[in-house]
Amino acid sequence: MKIGSLNLRSRPVMLAPMENITDAPYRAICRQHGADMVFTEFIASEGLCRQIDKSRLKGVFLPKERPLGIQIFGHDPENMAQAAAIMETLEPDVIDLNFGCPVKKVVAKGGGAALLKDLPLMEKIARSVVQAVSLPVTAKTRLGWDHQSVNATENALRLQDAGISMVTMHGRTRSQMYKGKADWDAIGRITEHPDWQIPLTGNGDISSAQNAKNVLEKYPVDGIMVGRAAMGYPWIFSEIREMLDNETAPSSPSIHSRVEVCREYLTLSIPAKGEQRAIFETRKHYKNFFRDIYGFKPYRIKLYNSLCINEIHNILDEIKERLHTPDPIT
Repeated sequence: MKIGSLNLRSRPVMLAPMENITDAPYRAICRQHGADMVFTEFIASEGLCRQIDKSRLKGVFLPKERPLGIQIFGHDPENMAQAAAIMETLEPDVIDLNFGCPVKKVVAKGGGAALLKDLPLMEKIARSVVQAVSLPVTAKTRLGWDHQSVNATENALRLQDAGISMVTMHGRTRSQMYKGKADWDAIGRITEHPDWQIPLTGNGDISSAQNAKNVLEKYPVDGIMVGRAAMGYPWIFSEIREMLDNETAPSSPSIHSRVEVCREYLTLSIPAKGEQRAIFETRKHYKNFFRDIYGFKPYRIKLYNSLCINEIHNILDEIKERLHTPDPIT
């Protein structure tokens, strides 16, 4: 699959951008476990234009994360173009535009999914960013604002006309947030339009390797993007790849693998965040790193309460020695 000049394998499996989840250490781990492409947490264009250090630092990435897209959001075409140009200096592989975030604080400022109610403005923003940078520009959006105003195909065609190189369509409306079932039929219908030409990636309810295989067999999308199922569970990418390439049902990751991923996340986080912040932010992943492991709860409490790197490593050693991997998925 080609995104502008960027070449990916056929029907790639990508890591969706998720606020407070897809930071640089976690993106690197997902790439190691088979994600074909990763995206940063979203970055406010206003913060970039105001030269706020915290905003710019969210775009910093490790070389081993490539191919990578930096995602920005906002509602003003000029600010979005300026923000994209600033992020281009970091030399990502693509600039990605967030036109789908349903969170109230983003929508209230006219960004994210709010633009589903104003497709001409969305198109204008996309066109201004495309003209401002030399990198491929992609966009992630939703089916529509609510079920009475589903406009997925029109939305996607407008973005294509603006010069967007790939559209990722989340199969829910803004009013659904993350509830209910993703409508993959609506995603698939985009590709049936005679004017559709660019890659289309689908997103929503990719919760297992078998589910990913089913979606790719049934719907004519060019790739898929995994969101919540990848939270603290980078193995979802290797499991999907094993299912797609070899039609083999995946086994649950071993205790050794889970412990080493936890260690790596913590180790990679320290240089960028400092020791105490790295310890604090690793807590959000413990539950999912050790998903389905019987007897983990007491160790999770210990890990949550630990403020010492050496103590955390000792607890992880104890987990590796005393706990066991669950039975393979059947």
